[in-house]
Amino acid sequence: MAASSTLAVSVWRGKESGRFQTFEVPRHESQTVLDVVTHIQRALDSTLSYRFSCRVGMCGSCAMNVNGRARWTCRTHVAEVAAGDRLEITPLANLPVIKDLVTDMTPFFDKWAKARGRFQGGRTRGHDFARVLPESRERRLADAAIECIGCGVCYSSCDVVTWNPDYLGPAALNRAWTLLNDVRDTDNRARLGAVAGDAGCHACHTHMNCTERCPMKLAPTASIAGLKRAAALAALKGELGDAVTK
Repeated sequence: MAASSTLAVSVWRGKESGRFQTFEVPRHESQTVLDVVTHIQRALDSTLSYRFSCRVGMCGSCAMNVNGRARWTCRTHVAEVAAGDRLEITPLANLPVIKDLVTDMTPFFDKWAKARGRFQGGRTRGHDFARVLPESRERRLADAAIECIGCGVCYSSCDVVTWNPDYLGPAALNRAWTLLNDVRDTDNRARLGAVAGDAGCHACHTHMNCTERCPMKLAPTASIAGLKRAAALAALKGELGDAVTK
């Protein structure tokens, strides 16, 4: 389909101390922001670096800031976000910039590890399969939060991460909440200690940016609230003790 107009697209180039470069891109019907970035890289400047994979909203790797808001660019149509035929595209906030629109996700996933976001079971191959009732309270709470794919949109959108780089962030805490409600997991005392420290769930200011912007329609704010209640109850029972990670 022929272009109906053009877009003036300002794209971040370089690292944290980089600059904006503006490109004129043909505008098309049903065009996504990822289409725009791909056109720039393929037709205008082959040195532009960006990250993508599936192009259909399953992997989350194409997340960038578009006009100041973190989004999946493959699922964001230009018609929804272009302001006067202009776009501004920058890398995700709160993460180190490797080059152009590519960020280093290492701090993001390191915080998953700090929140003890890995399943720790107590069964071996010699045991029968664990049976978890789908209608149980714990299973329903886990199901409501389990579909996070680690795209980083919530982390980029979190004001608390911006103010306090040590804050574990909504994705890591959401993951901790799903495991806390997994009746098969055996690491919950240590996990509660890991998320109850100064950089954990109690640092959340409940701004709800993570919930508002999650492309998977999850509610990390609710998960964090659940962790706050669980940590407070464990503390009242004397179950945390030296398990709390500062």
